[in-house]
Amino acid sequence: MVCCSVTAAGAEIARCLPYEHRSGPLLASVRSAWPELDGLVVVGAVGMAVRAVAPLLDDKRRDPAVVCVDDGGRFAVALAGGHAGGANALAREVASLLGGQPVITTATDGAGLPGLDDLPGFHADGDVAGVTRRWLDGAAPSVRADPEFAAWPLPAALADLPHQGDGGAVVVSAAARPAAVGEVLLRPAAIVLGVGASSGADAKALWVLATAALAGAGVDRSAVVAVATLDLKATEPAVVALAQRFSVPLRTFPAPALAAVAVPNPSQVVATSVGTASVAEAAALLAGGREAALIAVKQVSATRDSTVAVARRARPAGHLAVVGLGPGDPAWRTPAAATAIRQAGTIIGYGPYVDLAGDLLRAGQVVVRSPIGAEGDRCRDALSRAAGGQQVALVCSGDAGVYAMASLVCELAPEAGDPPVTVVPGVTAALGAAAILGAPLGHDHAAVSLSDLLTPWDVIVRRLEAAAAGDFVVSLYNPRSARRAIQLAAALNILGAHRPPSTPAAVLTDIGRPGQRVVRTTLADLDPAEVGMLSLVVVGANSTRWIGARMVTPRGYRTGS
Repeated sequence: MVCCSVTAAGAEIARCLPYEHRSGPLLASVRSAWPELDGLVVVGAVGMAVRAVAPLLDDKRRDPAVVCVDDGGRFAVALAGGHAGGANALAREVASLLGGQPVITTATDGAGLPGLDDLPGFHADGDVAGVTRRWLDGAAPSVRADPEFAAWPLPAALADLPHQGDGGAVVVSAAARPAAVGEVLLRPAAIVLGVGASSGADAKALWVLATAALAGAGVDRSAVVAVATLDLKATEPAVVALAQRFSVPLRTFPAPALAAVAVPNPSQVVATSVGTASVAEAAALLAGGREAALIAVKQVSATRDSTVAVARRARPAGHLAVVGLGPGDPAWRTPAAATAIRQAGTIIGYGPYVDLAGDLLRAGQVVVRSPIGAEGDRCRDALSRAAGGQQVALVCSGDAGVYAMASLVCELAPEAGDPPVTVVPGVTAALGAAAILGAPLGHDHAAVSLSDLLTPWDVIVRRLEAAAAGDFVVSLYNPRSARRAIQLAAALNILGAHRPPSTPAAVLTDIGRPGQRVVRTTLADLDPAEVGMLSLVVVGANSTRWIGARMVTPRGYRTGS
């Protein structure tokens, strides 16, 4: 991602964005960056940006996202690559970071309709513009699937469309055929290439073999979702290059896992060499998941140094991302968190936390806002949807693994069939507070929640006493509420028995959100009335001190020459 600016004011705006910054003559900056770009932000006039990128635009399916921001940072305009290139999402992200307004002119976004070329888990071919235009004019398309995908879950945005309609057709199909007039082919992420290769295998011959195997199976290469092989071949150049050319992940399996898969064409020679009688066929089936079907058996390259087999998944590969959004400020939200939410078809979370990601949501996503106190139901729902083939993001504030949903998801996952789960880290409240205060966590520190709803109070007391005796800087989560008014005072008394009244302390409320409040004080003077459920309390160690407005716990580095 590159941000180009021309003026001094534009450079100031560009420095507020977490992208590579290039300043100076715009045409030269854009042209030099263009070949490697996945996204471009131009700070300046729209007309200037148009003139800079227009000669370079080629195909909206391949062009990078282009967003233009005025020198005041008030508007982020999605200029090119709205859906396919991700410009709409980038405009929302930039606007959030700058506190500005995203300007999205894509017609489907304005009408609340999904972009047919922006549906998670599908690649769209055919008359996307024509079918979309008729849909916008009130003529919804019909939706159907080829027989092998009759049970394949449709995107939620299409599930209620009729099987017969006068707005063209949307067909879920992996078939290697061109779309008809007025037809959109949605290619499901359903095809896995299993690959075996000798050391030093010919990359070109493997590519020719793979494309021929797909053609022979009658499936379009855009439906390929993964390349799979033996783990010993994870760095084999020809295999790595094949996955890169298809722009899909390379999945690898150990020999014992492959050896356990029944295949039509086992080889004793291969078994003697690598410990499994099949690589290509077994890897294709294993990566395809339960009930995957082999639609092209093992084939050998012209150079006799590689093999390919093709499998079709019986259902989508579901996935659950447990996403930490950080304290709330988009600037403190990681790119990985933003990507996980954009790629998900379903977003689940406690209502206010879903709202923290509001700038990332788009038409066509299913959004499930859950009430407080329904944590178990929320996690089970997310896991169930992932096990059923959906791409799900379960959002949490702060870090998903710190007093949030990641631990409960991991506990409950086996009950739901153990679907793939990824935990996406975020900036937890203690880290946000530390950044605001200076460096209070510069040495050993502890986090303790004062909520006794899930942890007995006597256990919390023992942990506080241990942290106090160990002279840890302590971050107190969930410090006080209307129903829990005495715990904070008790905690401060426990800490006060091991450190002086002058110990630096602070109360931070609404960290990283509008209305953020910071009270810098001492252990003796900290007023519990300043503290609420949206507060974090930080109490220093014996070595912690105030240096001006900064709370600092020295690490012990030498400060002399």
